[in-house]
Amino acid sequence: MEQENKEQLETEQPLNPETEEQSTQKASEAKPQTAEAEDHSRRARKKRAERQADELNSKIEEMGMKLAEMNDKYMRIYSEYENYRKRTNAEKAGLILNGGKDVIKLMLPIVDDMERALSNMADGDAAKEGMQLILKNMLNALQQKGLKAMEAMGAKFDENFHEAITQIPAPSPEAKGTVIDVVKKGYFLNDEVLRFAQVVVAN
Repeated sequence: MEQENKEQLETEQPLNPETEEQSTQKASEAKPQTAEAEDHSRRARKKRAERQADELNSKIEEMGMKLAEMNDKYMRIYSEYENYRKRTNAEKAGLILNGGKDVIKLMLPIVDDMERALSNMADGDAAKEGMQLILKNMLNALQQKGLKAMEAMGAKFDENFHEAITQIPAPSPEAKGTVIDVVKKGYFLNDEVLRFAQVVVAN
């Protein structure tokens, strides 16, 4: 019986049994290998993270350059638009103020003729009164458009407003260089000279 038990125990034991010391040695050899693998994996992850960070920084820098370029284009377009808007507004204002400039200028000779005709008509004449009323209404309408007669008589001669058609000796020292007669009235249109006054200047 004992012989059978002995044989059974020998049969159950492995062919190459390891001692406890050998198992411990193998486990200790496996630990350094595992630590080395973890270190290698950590370095790989770090490199991958650094590469991704570099790519991200490169994309951010590229986007920043594109943004700066777009902002520069926007500022140029905005400046051009502002200049265009100001120029257009100035042109519109000029058209509003001086839109009828040519028409008003064509009316001035008619005003001159009517004033000469009135000066040669006798007072109390019904025709004169009618013409005075017509001239008054015409001048009122032109004044609403910015027309204003130039006050040249007795003023110092100024080539910016006056056109000297002749000069005569001054009747007094104080009159020298002044306008002593107005041959044709001058007019302003919205504070700009529409027609120079033709004058006689004392010299």
